[in-house]
Amino acid sequence: MRTDTGEIIHLENYQPTDFILERVDLTFELDPTETKVEARLIFHRRENVDVNAPLVLDGDELKMTGLLLDQETIEPAHYDAAESSLTIRNLPASAPFEITITTEINPEANTTLMGLYRTKNIYCTQCEAEGFRRITYFPDRPDVLAVYTVNIIAEKATAPLLLSNGNFLGGAGMGDGRHFAAWFDPHPKPSYLFALVAGDLGVVEDTFTTMSGRDIALKIYVEHGKEPRAAYAMDALKRSMKWDEDVFGREYDLDIFMIVAVSDFNMGAMENKGLNVFNDKYVLADSETATDADYANIEAIIAHEYFHNWTGNRITCRDWFQLCLKEGLTVYRDHEFSADMRSRAVKRIAEVRHLKSEQFPEDAGPLAHPVRPTKYREINNFYTTTVYEKGSEVTRMIATLLGADLFKKGMDLYFVRHDGQAVTIEDFVRCFEDASGRNLTQFALWYHQAGTPLVSVSVEYDTAKQSLTMALEQMVPATPGQPDKEPMHIPLRFGLLLPNGSEATATSVAGGEVTGDVLHLVERKQTVVFEGISSRPVVSFNRGFSTPINLHFEQSATDRAHIARHESDLFARWQALNDLATPNLVAATESARKGEPASVDPSQVETLLAAAADETLEPAFRAQVLALPSEADIAREIGSNNDPDAIHSGRQQVMTAIAKAGRDVFARLVENMAVSGSFSPDAASAGRRALRNSALSYLVYAENQAERAIKAFRDANNMTDLSQALTILAHRFPHDVSTTEALDEFKIRFEDNALVIDKWFGIQATIPGDGALQRVKALMDDPLFNASNPNRVRSLLGTYAFANPTGFNRPDGEGYRFLAKNILAMDPKNPQLAARILTSMRSWRSLESQRADHARNALRDIAGASKLSADVSDIVERMLKG
Repeated sequence: MRTDTGEIIHLENYQPTDFILERVDLTFELDPTETKVEARLIFHRRENVDVNAPLVLDGDELKMTGLLLDQETIEPAHYDAAESSLTIRNLPASAPFEITITTEINPEANTTLMGLYRTKNIYCTQCEAEGFRRITYFPDRPDVLAVYTVNIIAEKATAPLLLSNGNFLGGAGMGDGRHFAAWFDPHPKPSYLFALVAGDLGVVEDTFTTMSGRDIALKIYVEHGKEPRAAYAMDALKRSMKWDEDVFGREYDLDIFMIVAVSDFNMGAMENKGLNVFNDKYVLADSETATDADYANIEAIIAHEYFHNWTGNRITCRDWFQLCLKEGLTVYRDHEFSADMRSRAVKRIAEVRHLKSEQFPEDAGPLAHPVRPTKYREINNFYTTTVYEKGSEVTRMIATLLGADLFKKGMDLYFVRHDGQAVTIEDFVRCFEDASGRNLTQFALWYHQAGTPLVSVSVEYDTAKQSLTMALEQMVPATPGQPDKEPMHIPLRFGLLLPNGSEATATSVAGGEVTGDVLHLVERKQTVVFEGISSRPVVSFNRGFSTPINLHFEQSATDRAHIARHESDLFARWQALNDLATPNLVAATESARKGEPASVDPSQVETLLAAAADETLEPAFRAQVLALPSEADIAREIGSNNDPDAIHSGRQQVMTAIAKAGRDVFARLVENMAVSGSFSPDAASAGRRALRNSALSYLVYAENQAERAIKAFRDANNMTDLSQALTILAHRFPHDVSTTEALDEFKIRFEDNALVIDKWFGIQATIPGDGALQRVKALMDDPLFNASNPNRVRSLLGTYAFANPTGFNRPDGEGYRFLAKNILAMDPKNPQLAARILTSMRSWRSLESQRADHARNALRDIAGASKLSADVSDIVERMLKG
């Protein structure tokens, strides 16, 4: 395992390589424990580089068995092979030269799941970010692009399938039980996009005809017997390819596109050129084993990885500081795709829920960093919600600033100008400046400044002058390494709703730039006056969550209810209902902290129930309305000195009050939202199931009896309804014999399906209360728990730490100590997984003092361990320091 060297990489120190790589020829002789890799690399020295400059290549845990220069052995005096690098001296001054490196690696022993590894008899690679250096010595950085030819040799009996990037050149038997296959990728790519898969897998095949009339072979490889469960993924792939042509004008560029699904994978999926490797949970689905959320995730992630073909592959990052240039941009693209496939409003609500629950805490804690960081110690730790989700929001803001036509013009220019290049954020932004004629220098601060801006707003209406005055102020909080911030360019979509629900239009605007329904806040303080407003309007701010900010706007419950009834922007309606619920939840938390019963405002409950019962609104939207702010949302609203038990108790009391007040409404929804006929994952059916299951949950709260949930469990004919009923039982009646029986029945029924058993572990990991820790410990001893499978570890330990506030944040600190022990056990085997689960403690400073002290001590225990990976030591030190 690579140990922490303490080296910090700085953006300002970027330098191009001294040598340009022209071509890569790789030959793999696959063996479970002794795979031989021969890499033939053709370089030439960059102009104006010192003739004595050596060639320095990256490496990690490599055994080098051969080193040649132009097919001649290099003398030991002319090279140095270290733990993390290979330095070669005395190279030709000008002419191209060939370096041939032979290494031997052990795929079976590679538990990090980086580089080339073998799992369940399948050889697989994961090279992003720095995994290729675990295969051979190489200039393993994203700005080194070359064409690749790959030859793979393996035993035909155990590995009949031999795949790599690009187009298939051919293959044949070798007469000794082995065979070979050759692949050529004509598009220059960085090493992180290299892929190899070999083994015995089933395949689902189809074709896609591009907009220029080319027929593309589509293949999805899965474990034998699971082919029918890949049908939805294939459908999603074809829809993604068509959508990217229609919306962005991007056509696929190889003869074949392949996806391989594997069960042991650190990430969700990887966009390797022409050969995407997926965690199988984002490929496999059928009605018996996958929920509606699973189907939506498959659709989104298939699209995301396919869209990377242009935003990430054809145009890649100059360095890893530019990671958001491929990830944030591609998240924006997959969000837009899902919005077109499903409900745009519901999709936007789900995006913002995720952003606020994951990225906002990251921005407010010790792990805060800009969308484009300026330094890192371990790049694996910067695959974050800030890079992905906030990066997507920045792209969305560019579209808001420029409008649809100019945004498309800028994207078109980006694709033409930078095709085949490794580029920077500055290159990206310049395309939009050149396409629009607009200066985006101030806007680009969104890439450079960490922290979630706080925008404070007050409004005053002058009846005599028929004018509305808005006073706005922005503040970007201090974050680690950035104590002082400059004012941002904040595009705020807004609406002025008149008493009859129609929208007011000002005759003139003074004090700031307003384009359509977008107000541009560019100063620290700004006053904008709207003239010609016939009567006092209700102001709806940040429609569609046009900007990722915290908004402080003292608004009456009456005004918020008006927005909830009349806004044309459905996201703003949902936000208004959320804003009505939040004060009740915060007040209930304070009551619970004092040991007092909660008091819930009946008028706000009535507004919520009216929206839930409104048949003019789509069911999926109404389901989002009923999903109150989470315990994490409440904690974020309170800000500090948080008591997770009080938050949980207060929220439960509010849920119960709503449930009892709306019992008749919920009973009708459970009856009316039933979906007849065979299961379909379409958005409309999924929305009906979501609303019905939300109503069912409230009904169980109102009745406080298990019978209705038991019946739902028995009657369920799909995984969405089955898992939801089981969750209600487990969370509301954890000690009831019927819950134990249902959990046992679920386990027995699906014990051969790993992805469903992950749900079984996850449901139990989120059961709140003191018993959670003992339950998780017992589940770790279950024969179905596999500590070497990332999905299984995430489903139990990850879910417990991230999604069980009361069970994990025990007042005695045992939850933190338990996690620390498991992080230290996990780290030597899979540092990436350990580091990502450790980030569950990022908000420890917001806890009340007793819990915070326990959390700090657990983090210190990790930090004090004798040997840590760079991944874990980086995270724990930042969390203790920040």
